[in-house]
Parts: sequence; structure tokens; C-alpha cells
Amino acid sequence: MTTLVIAEHDNASLKGSTLNTVTAAIQCGGDVHVLVAGSNAGAAAAATAQIAGVSKVLHADAAHFADGLAENIAEQVLAVAAAYSHILAPATAYGKNILPRVAAKLDVAQISEITKVDSPDTFERPIYAGNAIATVQSSDAVKVITVRSTGFDAAAASGGSAAVETITAVADSGKSAFVSREVAKSDRPELTAAKIIVSGGRGMGSADAFKVLEPLADKLGAAMGASRAAVDAGYVPNDWQVGQTGKIVAPQLYIAVGISGAIQHLAGMKDSKTIVAINKDPEAPIFSVADYGIVGDLFEIVPQLVAELG
Repeated sequence: MTTLVIAEHDNASLKGSTLNTVTAAIQCGGDVHVLVAGSNAGAAAAATAQIAGVSKVLHADAAHFADGLAENIAEQVLAVAAAYSHILAPATAYGKNILPRVAAKLDVAQISEITKVDSPDTFERPIYAGNAIATVQSSDAVKVITVRSTGFDAAAASGGSAAVETITAVADSGKSAFVSREVAKSDRPELTAAKIIVSGGRGMGSADAFKVLEPLADKLGAAMGASRAAVDAGYVPNDWQVGQTGKIVAPQLYIAVGISGAIQHLAGMKDSKTIVAINKDPEAPIFSVADYGIVGDLFEIVPQLVAELG
């Protein structure tokens, strides 16, 4: 029994979600191999070889892998799939774009967003916006699985000494082409990797009001997030959205400001280690999951917090 992990990377370095996926793969049992498909991605392959618990790195290098087009990466996975009992990828936009194609071609059912491995053929995953946990058992010859990174600790990025094997890259599928990418630039940590997050909701009232949160985020070295209501209102960009239809996060500290706590938002952040809620409504659902709650006017409380932080 051997498990293949599809590495998410930018050709130069690995994304943190890959480390969480390796932990899930180790729990499936057997050896763990990692596929690094990229262009001039030798640095990413070398970093992968250092991950504790990885026994082999498969490195496929070709120009048409440069931008991670799902059609091409999926074909590379299928080219080696016969050797594996499990194929795992992070439950990120990257993994969610690739693995359904792999599962369809293999004629197996994908198991999505697992948060626990009970045994090599049995897994747990959240359903109904995280209000229930489904235990799923698969009899498929190959288990194709996306892994919710917040459900697993990250594997150690160093200490391993896996062999790097260069494999033949599949041909360009020609089904899609990379056109352009617009990347939001920020000095703050990336939302899904941040240890501290300050999020605002509809209660902020306007886009300008979000500036009240910036000094707090700056003091804490935090990423900034938002509820779907705030995003839909146009207060902040889409990539700030935390929740079932946004980003799933589990930081050490999550500060929810002016967020009522709709089910879809709670599904995206309730696994945070410590949750602090600030809301003027003492009956707001967010207080049901908060470790610490402050009832009051956020425009008075947040500046006071900033002042206390010095």
C-alpha cells in the first residue's frame, strides 16, 4: 500500500497545505510518495524531499506544468496512478481542480475534504456546513481524496531524506492555456496560513470602517478576513472571505469583529484555537463558539484594544 500526494507549489517553494496533506497520507499507512509537477521546479522537489515521512519524490518537469493547469497535472497523475492505493491533494482551489478529473478518469468516487483518517478505507468529513461529521468507507481500488488542511497538523518540513526520481512528463493536453494572473499583493500573512486573523463583518458598516481593524492587525502581525456578508456588500475583496464558500482557516487566534456568526461563516473558522468575538448584540450566534466575548460598540472597543497592546 502506497499513497501519492499531489504537491501544491509555485515551482520555487511548497505551499503549506502540502505538509498537512502529507500527514493525512502517513495516517493512511504504507509509504508516502509526492508528485511535484512543475516547470524548473527543482527547488520545490528538493524541499519536498526534506519532508519527514516522505519516502520518494516524483519530479515531472515541463513548460506546460508551469502554471498548474488542472488538465495537464491530472494527466500526469493518471500516468502514475496504477502504482498507488491512495491519491491525495489539499482541499484548496488547486487540489479541487485536479482530483475530480482524476477520480472521473479512474471511475472511482472522490472523498472530499477529509478531516480524519479512521483506517486506510474509512475517513471523516464535515457535512451540512460542519454541523455533522460523516464517516465514509470506500471500497474503491484507488482512494482519491482531498484533505482539509485544518484537520491535520503539518508534517515537519525538515528531517526527511527522500529520493528524488525524475519521471517522464506527459504531453501538453492542449485543452486549456494560461492567460493571465492577478495576484493581490499584501504585506500581511496569507489568510489560510496566518496564525492570527482579524475579521470584520456586516457590522463594520462600510469599506472605510474596515480601516479601524488595520491597527489591530498591524499590532498582532495578523491577516485580515471578512464574512460573506461584508464581501457581498462590497466592503472588502473576495479573497478575504472566510467561510464555507470562502476560505477555511484554523489560526491560533481568530478575532471576529461585527460578525453575527452565520452557519456558513462558523464552518470556516470554528476550528480556530482561540476565538474572540466583538459584537453589540449579546445574542449573536458567534458568542456560542467564542472563547472570549466582548459585547459593545466595536468602534470604541477596537481602538481600546490597540491602545492596550501598546
